[in-house]
Amino acid sequence: MGNFMDLEVWKKSRLLRNNITDLVKSFPPEEKYRLTDQIIRASRSIGNNIAEGHGRFHYLDAARFLTNARGSAAETIDHLIVAFDNNIIDQRAFESLKYDCEECMKMLNGYMSYLKNQANTK
Repeated sequence: MGNFMDLEVWKKSRLLRNNITDLVKSFPPEEKYRLTDQIIRASRSIGNNIAEGHGRFHYLDAARFLTNARGSAAETIDHLIVAFDNNIIDQRAFESLKYDCEECMKMLNGYMSYLKNQANTK
């Protein structure tokens, strides 16, 4: 298996992270240490966990990190909902980024299934 940067799911999480980073530049200053910090941390955690899982020796150990990445994608959606509910982002931005999070989650599900199948065949 190559480098974690070759994984399509990591590439997708990187794009999402960069889009979130751009988005929060427009957040109000009073959200800097609240919502802004939280959504940045959650979106970064997706790729971080994919990378860390890829570095693990056992398939099932790696899959646990992917479960964490999936949780971080769901957390990112919840922060987007907060931003939308507080009129910090519009419907279009919310739907687009929510879709990207959901795509990451689907890709993570597929990658976890692959790793579990690999573990069962070894």
